[in-house]
Amino acid sequence: MDRENTKAKALTILKTVFVYLLLILYMVPFALVLINSLKSKVNIVRYPLELVDPNGPQWGNYVTAWVDMEFPKAFMNSFIITGFSILLLIVFSAMAAYLFVRTDWKVCKVSFSVMVASMVIPFQVIMIPLVSIYGAKFGILNSKTTLILMNFGFGTAMCTFMCHGFIKSSIPMAIEEAARIDGSSPMGVFFRIVFPLMKPILSTIAILEILGLWNDYLLPSLVLTHKELYTLPIAIRTFYGSFSNDYGNIMAGLVMSVFPIIVIYLFFQKHITAGIISGAVKS
Repeated sequence: MDRENTKAKALTILKTVFVYLLLILYMVPFALVLINSLKSKVNIVRYPLELVDPNGPQWGNYVTAWVDMEFPKAFMNSFIITGFSILLLIVFSAMAAYLFVRTDWKVCKVSFSVMVASMVIPFQVIMIPLVSIYGAKFGILNSKTTLILMNFGFGTAMCTFMCHGFIKSSIPMAIEEAARIDGSSPMGVFFRIVFPLMKPILSTIAILEILGLWNDYLLPSLVLTHKELYTLPIAIRTFYGSFSNDYGNIMAGLVMSVFPIIVIYLFFQKHITAGIISGAVKS
């Protein structure tokens, strides 16, 4: 027994050390971005691994990034686009999933199958036709509304799939039947009973989609070409030149851009694991 306990403790220690090594390896790039955001461009190129700039912390990088990126405007653009996209995804994906689970209509089964199948199509396959049609034919690019609707369209399949699994596995019909007996309408049953019970999976969807949409560069760069509409990832492009890049300002811009998302993640993290486990049931 003592030998078995010793082996178990040794194995636990090895696993713990391995996990911490992975954590350190994973955090190194983020630490380098933070460290180099306080260095001059020359010293970033010469001494990228030094912890402190020989001339002291270069706080001016943050000031320059704030002004040249027009950070407040880019932040509000990102906030509006991400916020409204998430709101649409959460409400309509939950409603669609509820309809797919609770009805036996053939059209619902076909629609859900097509929606799930669409998840395997890479965005890169359709991005050129998408921009050509909406830009050249309809002329509705350079609009926050257009980008919000595109985010909604591209994210609906995955969000609906996750909600579908959660409703099917975690919300019993007995609760809904009791509400109907009490005289609640179908919409009342959903918004008063089902929707609040979906908080774990909706929190998971929210944080995952926020992380993706807030940091998205490709789709916004295709849709938004006017500077006053730039989101934060596009605004950072200001410091990339044809012949040289201002690395200090780029690093500072990255740190400023990622800080809000870290705060949001810390706020929602307790719901993520529960939501993923609950929504992982095969649908």
